[in-house]
Order: sequence, then structure tokens, then C-alpha cells
Amino acid sequence: MLIPIAPGIAFDPREVEESFVRASGPGGQNVNKVSTAVQVRLDLRRPGTLPEALRERAEALGGRRVTADGVLVITAQRHRSQERNRQDALERIVALLREAAVRPVIRRDTKPTRAARRRRTDAKVLRGEVKRLRAPVRD
Repeated sequence: MLIPIAPGIAFDPREVEESFVRASGPGGQNVNKVSTAVQVRLDLRRPGTLPEALRERAEALGGRRVTADGVLVITAQRHRSQERNRQDALERIVALLREAAVRPVIRRDTKPTRAARRRRTDAKVLRGEVKRLRAPVRD
């Protein structure tokens, strides 16, 4: 079952490795006994169902969550149940991939037109004239 990321791009959840660890924080005895937190790993440098450009942007967007080997690590421990943490981690990976799927807009340098340059200089001259007229009159 592929998860749609963008038009023409889908993500295979089988590319993800899961491991369960004990969660930190409140939860009483449950937190001490049950491994409810999930750690999800996605190797962004290994070829798979995602395009290479998207993987590179995801690696850049991942920040501290990406290891030196290019593995994206997401730890989810918000919920008390293992299954909900698992879904949360997968949703967070999909959200990051969707953000990476948006291509950045390349800024192109533009040059003001001759008319725009003329309007600018005319406005400057007019402003200078207004200031000159405000000055005290000298004999």
C-alpha cells in the first residue's frame, strides 16, 4: 500500500524500519514496563520509491533528525499506545516528505524598465524641489 506524497510520487511504508523503545516522561508503571515509544528510520540515501531530488530536499529539511549516514530518525512517544505512536511517526515522515516535495521557487534577477528608472528619477527630483521650497529664503 503506497502513501501518496504529491502527484506522481508515492511512498512505500515498507522502506521504514521500526524499533520500539521505552518512552520517557509520565505514565506510571506502564511507562516502566511497556515499550510504547517508536523509533522510525528511513534511509534517505538508499534508492527506493522516492525520486532522488525529493530525498535530497528531505535530508536538508530533516536537520538534526538526519544522521551523518543520511538516515532520518523520528521518535514518537506522545501517546500511551504503541500503535498510535507508530501512526504518529509515519504521519510525521509523510509530512516531511510532502514538504520536501514542494520545489523551491528559483529567484531570477530582473532589471527595472527604462520607464521605471525615469519615474524614479522624476520622483527624486520632485522630492528635492519640495525640500528646496521649504528652505528659508536667502537674499
